[in-house]
Amino acid sequence: MQNKPATIEAYMQTFSADVQAILETVRRTIRAAAPDAVEAIAYGLPAYKLNGKPLVYFGGFTNHIGLYATPIGHAAFADELSKYKQGKGSVQFPLSEPMPLDLITRMVQFRVNELSAS
Repeated sequence: MQNKPATIEAYMQTFSADVQAILETVRRTIRAAAPDAVEAIAYGLPAYKLNGKPLVYFGGFTNHIGLYATPIGHAAFADELSKYKQGKGSVQFPLSEPMPLDLITRMVQFRVNELSAS
């Protein structure tokens, strides 16, 4: 993306309608799990902060939705995430499969609890 979108809405509009719908579902899932989080764009991705600290990020790609809950947020769910392609602090949920919304909810809630305790 040459011109990085300034809002999550503008970010999502850069994708096809079917991917936009998935991104919006992930967005609603994160917002429901972390209603006090502040939405923004950071590193060119939809981002959420809680108490001024990074909570999670997500993004759309050609074949997957990426979720970034930091390494600790991923380590706590290692078994459930093992079937997905991962990097340090990232996981790729294929667009060809249903989004694991329950898992995303639990990961976000884990991060909320983690940031609330610090």
